[in-house]
Amino acid sequence: MRGEPSCPKCGGRVRAPGLFSDSWQCEAHGTVYPLQPVVPPSIEGLGVVVGRSRVPVWMPWPLPVGWLFSGVSVAGDDRSGGRATAVACSGPGPLGGPGELILVAEELGVGLGARYAGIRGLDPGPSMCVDKPPHAKVLAAGRPTALWHVRGAPDDRVVFAGEARGLWLWAVVWPEETGLLMYDELVLTDLRDGGAEFDMLPCGALSPRLLA
Repeated sequence: MRGEPSCPKCGGRVRAPGLFSDSWQCEAHGTVYPLQPVVPPSIEGLGVVVGRSRVPVWMPWPLPVGWLFSGVSVAGDDRSGGRATAVACSGPGPLGGPGELILVAEELGVGLGARYAGIRGLDPGPSMCVDKPPHAKVLAAGRPTALWHVRGAPDDRVVFAGEARGLWLWAVVWPEETGLLMYDELVLTDLRDGGAEFDMLPCGALSPRLLA
């Protein structure tokens, strides 16, 4: 597990604000919101992320049968707050075998979703197939939300993206077959709006996908 902040897009080292810059800097991507060390799955750790986040912390709720919360990462710092969040869940795939899902909410240009998606660039817009009807729909914070396939992702995953609450919403699913989950109108809750029921959120092992 990483112990220091890194670039949300490339995972490279970043320079902290100092005498010559008041922002975090990546040699390859310039000014960035630093990606903090991954938070292992626990109610307490998730609560800290939720309390500091300025963007949604999306969680499928209720979780699909047999699925568990498996960690969270966040880009931002104490001054900026969380500007991108990535929540991982894992469980049995619809066609058998293990499946994993990472839901990313982020501001324009952060690059965390693109990193997990494995695509070039920072945002999904240029790679979205918006010339076709939506490929999937979710209910995000009570609002029907259209998602489109994102082109250019590696063959081991399927990626969807759209807009929710004025921000990018990514869904990155491994393996590709587990993407069938996205066709069941998954219900997503912003944990910032969550109640006491999340104290019973089932936690599993840390997803290695978050560490990629």
